[in-house]
Amino acid sequence: MVFNSYIFIAFFAIMLALHNLPISWKAKKVNLLLASYIFYAAWNPPFILLLWLSTVVDFFVGRALYTQPNIHKRRLLLVVSLIGNLGMLCFFKYGGFILENFVHLTNTLGIDYHPAKPSIILPAGISFYTFTTLCYTIDMYKKKSEPVKSLLDFSLFVTFFPHLVAGPIVRPPQLVPQFETPHKATKQQLIDGLLLLSLGLFMKVVCADTLLSGASDTVFGSGGAMGPLDAWTGVLAFSGQIFFDFAGYSTSAIGVAMCLGFILPQNFLYPYAAIGFSDFWRRWHITLSSWLRDYLYIPLGGNREGKFKTYINIMITMLIGGLWHGANWTFVAWGGLHGVYLWVEKAIRDSRAKISNVPTDGTPAPVIATASLGPDLTGKKPAGFLYALLTFLLICITWVFFRSATFGQAWTLLRSMSGQTPPAGPPLLATVDIIKVMVVIGLMLIFHWIMRNTTVLKTAGKMAWWQVSIVWSVLLIMIILSQGTSKAFIYFQF
Repeated sequence: MVFNSYIFIAFFAIMLALHNLPISWKAKKVNLLLASYIFYAAWNPPFILLLWLSTVVDFFVGRALYTQPNIHKRRLLLVVSLIGNLGMLCFFKYGGFILENFVHLTNTLGIDYHPAKPSIILPAGISFYTFTTLCYTIDMYKKKSEPVKSLLDFSLFVTFFPHLVAGPIVRPPQLVPQFETPHKATKQQLIDGLLLLSLGLFMKVVCADTLLSGASDTVFGSGGAMGPLDAWTGVLAFSGQIFFDFAGYSTSAIGVAMCLGFILPQNFLYPYAAIGFSDFWRRWHITLSSWLRDYLYIPLGGNREGKFKTYINIMITMLIGGLWHGANWTFVAWGGLHGVYLWVEKAIRDSRAKISNVPTDGTPAPVIATASLGPDLTGKKPAGFLYALLTFLLICITWVFFRSATFGQAWTLLRSMSGQTPPAGPPLLATVDIIKVMVVIGLMLIFHWIMRNTTVLKTAGKMAWWQVSIVWSVLLIMIILSQGTSKAFIYFQF
């Protein structure tokens, strides 16, 4: 079941009605849990067993981790949790990838080995709910918070349908306390939630699927050389498509939860207004970057063990972050390129600090947000906008690897973008399609820059009710007119 479907509208209306009935809070939580399983079962019902297994094992292992006084037994329990969660993730998401690379290695060594290709179905959202449960057991091992008392509350925390399949990645302190006491949306929360849901669907259905996906699919699906204009248009289209698609889902999820009286963490903060790559990772997929900071970068040593080790930790974090997105070396290259960008940015920042005798901790933004290129560029000045534009264009280059199925395709497209290869045929995109992409991307960049230090709800709160009504009506009309072109959310495959 997806947010951009009429089935979900009916499902959500029923959930709102049930959640506002005069029944006990426990009954309402049971309704939410059952609804979350129904929501997930719409993809493939047998995979609910994985959710149950992960939930039950981590609930009891987490409690034992917190109460077990023997450090050796606690470490063993943590290993059990890590093997269970990461083992399922590796099998379903990376099993075929690992086998493929093993076969390639053996054939390179002269061993003729050709096993049957495994038929493994990737469970929707497994990367998201695996990270959700992992952070609980790791926190229990470190005794950062007390264990969840109720299996019902913990089950609902893991499977709460707004965030289940594509985030935001939530942590127990962010959501579990909200399940412990009765929650019901206020009138303002209901209005704000429906507004966010409408905005999220507009971003997905209208911007991502109707306006941008056509040019993106055409360019990335061609496989051959093309003119620089076609190549750049396709890459720009994908840069907008993936933002509107993923941020649209997160915005919808936050809105749906708010309609029920719950608050989910912010996941996007106008990332294409970022000044530098540290700032970008403070704004893009915020819950993943903070997860990588707390559960990977800092345990590796962070910036506490010297400059060289800090650089290594940055790269390891970004490479694993890239691999998290998909079982393909192109995703690893995407993460590695971001790591290189962060290296360069850190070197510039360290150099400026050395010249001005200002100490710097050298911490990268995927792990800890820092000032990017200097305080003079953080405001809404022309220089700042130009740096943000440069950051955006360099990030677009990384999207080439993210979207391409092979390195060959990525290199061909990069060469086309630079004008190094002559087009293999006539232009791929019509003039009207190019203009459409340029207008949408241009408006997106301007909007991001204007909104970089605020939020939609804060802005809507400053507007007159009739102004909000007009904007909201336009969003809904365009969603309805574009509904037939909508597709599944991109991040479902991750």
